[in-house]
Amino acid sequence: MSHDVSELRKFVSPEIVFGAGARRSVANFASNLGAKHVFLVSDPGVAAAGWVGEIVTLLTDAGLRSTVFTGVSANPRVDEVMAGAELYKASECDVIVSIGGGSPMDCAKGIGIIASNGRHILDFEGVDTIANPPPPLIFIPTTAGTSADVSQFAIISDQKRRFKFSIISKAVVPDVSLIDPEVTETMSPFLTACTGVDALVHAIEAFVSTGSGPLTDSHALEAIRLINRNLEPLVDNTADPFLREQIMLASMQAGLAFSNAILGAVHAMSHSLGGFLDLPHGLCNALLLEHVVAYNFRSAEDRFRRVAEAMDIDTRGMSKPEIQKRLLNRIVQLKRRVGLADSLANLGVSISDIPYLSGFALQDPCILTNPRKSSLRDVQVVYEEAL
Repeated sequence: MSHDVSELRKFVSPEIVFGAGARRSVANFASNLGAKHVFLVSDPGVAAAGWVGEIVTLLTDAGLRSTVFTGVSANPRVDEVMAGAELYKASECDVIVSIGGGSPMDCAKGIGIIASNGRHILDFEGVDTIANPPPPLIFIPTTAGTSADVSQFAIISDQKRRFKFSIISKAVVPDVSLIDPEVTETMSPFLTACTGVDALVHAIEAFVSTGSGPLTDSHALEAIRLINRNLEPLVDNTADPFLREQIMLASMQAGLAFSNAILGAVHAMSHSLGGFLDLPHGLCNALLLEHVVAYNFRSAEDRFRRVAEAMDIDTRGMSKPEIQKRLLNRIVQLKRRVGLADSLANLGVSISDIPYLSGFALQDPCILTNPRKSSLRDVQVVYEEAL
């Protein structure tokens, strides 16, 4: 992978407001984007935590009408996107605000696509399929990990195929991302661990991706450093505002990196798993991570050495096999310490599912930027090792 700066690279990102209380500027941004009637997308858990009510109040106090849609599952589904788009049209909304984790934000992206293009969400699978830009999107992430609020990805579950498909387009990069660490205080330690490891995977995969470059590398390495140092203490003490802010910052930087450098085999295999078994995305990533790193290591040794260094491993004088061993040990140790030491078998994956999972993983666009080319058999072997 040559990183000659003269290669063309583009970098997309929303307007970002980062810091405690960022969510409170939601009405101001909505008004500036011409909102009269906001469509607010969230999910029942975020509503129960009180955040939806707070955003509605902020909008109402600024004289803006709002319609709330919380019919979103943990992995957002095709029919939920279509139902949301129906309600958006019926309510004659003009701006979409989403507060939540990756699922409501991805659902909101899908709703925006249908609102301005019509047709069915399945028609937009793939890269650059969107003709008309969606209405303005303002996102407020409640988890520190998925980075849907800064990315050009929307991942939707197709229940019929038991398959998670990707929509990748600059059109689904939100206009504004209000990244407010205060909103993550209602996350459980388990969700904190899942989304934190998800962000770590984003950063590692973006750094070794064939699409990486100088515009993404610094974000990826800084995210790895921040997560390596702060995730374990945060899971032990989710009330600590400083640690929450560090992991939120890491998540944002990992998102800017992967949105532009794209990802790799962990995500391709994890999307396949999440579509098949409806498991938390961050957990799927966590269970696959060290197995994919071991598979990829030889194809990006120098890059993985820099990942190891970002994880505070002193690689001076170390042989390549030793660096690989130390890096894998640190990843496994970090996962154990935050409570994600499960196996695929414990979650209900059996050896007979692997050919099916592998077929879908190879169709995922994330596999295209993996540093090592992957055959069907390669992917099957990695799944088998993760059992």
